[in-house]
Amino acid sequence: MKICTTLQEWRELRTGPAWASGSIGFVPTMGALHEGHLALLQMARAQNYRVVLSIFVNPTQFNDPTDLAKYPRNLDADAELARPYVDALIAPSADELYPDAYRYRVTESDLSRRWEGAHRPGHFDGVLTVVLKLFNAIRPDRAYFGEKDWQQLRLIQGMVQALLLPIEVVACPTVRDANGLAFSSRNRRLSDEGRRHAAEFPRALREAPTAEAAVEALRMRRFEVDYIEDHEDVRLGAVRLEGVRLIDNAALPRGNEKSQMGSPPP
Repeated sequence: MKICTTLQEWRELRTGPAWASGSIGFVPTMGALHEGHLALLQMARAQNYRVVLSIFVNPTQFNDPTDLAKYPRNLDADAELARPYVDALIAPSADELYPDAYRYRVTESDLSRRWEGAHRPGHFDGVLTVVLKLFNAIRPDRAYFGEKDWQQLRLIQGMVQALLLPIEVVACPTVRDANGLAFSSRNRRLSDEGRRHAAEFPRALREAPTAEAAVEALRMRRFEVDYIEDHEDVRLGAVRLEGVRLIDNAALPRGNEKSQMGSPPP
């Protein structure tokens, strides 16, 4: 595995004879790798000749500076986890990815304003902008994203279609702990008791008969609820526990789907 800490290092590798042919699978991350990330890498490895992983804690998608400062960073540990699956690890600096100081950005005007976008203003501008920059730099054939971040996945699929990018976006199933909690880098900030308690969140999304009932059940269990809403065939939710924000989703039973097209409450 080659580690490139600058885009120039990557460009030199990408244009070399070893990378002249064969498909490239790409997994963009912010590091703090866990089993969910490894599942993306495993799928990329199975479907491509080469696999590229990026690790970049993207400042433009954080609307809370404290949240950015607390995000876990350990490049050496991440590299060791990724090594069995990855041919190149790209870890550029913010100055290199944002030479324009973020004057130019990608903005979506509908889906990005709901749910996560309503609670984290500007978040998806940052996500879409950095993903487009990485797509342009890496030039992959396929890119892999988890279904846990349902809204993000749909927005990236939409951007690829709208901007005519020659990339296949591959959706990968959510990977969960034995208690049902979706793996997330943020889980590291929960106490042992908090991680056990957090399993009530996906359970409520799955089992409550309505979104409103899920909100009530979670509040009774001492969660702070940002939103729970049903949209198309999925129930989307975000909660806070021990000061840590968790997002997840669950498939709705067939025949129970309802679409709520308005913005979520502030």
